[in-house]
Amino acid sequence: MPSPADTDSVAVLTGMYAAEAEYLAAGGPGEASFDALAAFFAPDVELHQAECLPYGGTWRGHGGLARFFLAMAQTWETFAMVEQEFLATGETAVVRTRVQARARVTGRELDFPILQTITVRGGRITEVRPFYWDTQAIADACGEPAPRA
Repeated sequence: MPSPADTDSVAVLTGMYAAEAEYLAAGGPGEASFDALAAFFAPDVELHQAECLPYGGTWRGHGGLARFFLAMAQTWETFAMVEQEFLATGETAVVRTRVQARARVTGRELDFPILQTITVRGGRITEVRPFYWDTQAIADACGEPAPRA
């Protein structure tokens, strides 16, 4: 049986993903208000994206998240989260998402998983760390080749 903290984390994440879908359906960056989505994130939230991606780096605070969503909109023509699974233990949640996306520059379509660790404290998301199965394939599809190790 999940603990109240687990349920709270899942409730926050479920609400955030619903708000994100509404934000994007309303036009997303430059068209829709980011306020409803921002309410799910702590003011000092940190989102850590793989450096080799077109939207790579660390995005901080509500302003950083708004800029991140703009960078995503400039990169992807479509970005649909078609399946999600949540595992929450206290403040830490893991979300496995299957994404179907089409890159804006190249028109290439991808179907790929993302695994995210997300920290929820006090009912708000404080940190997000996405892990991609193949960052090279994503960067290539976006027209931004990632450096080879």
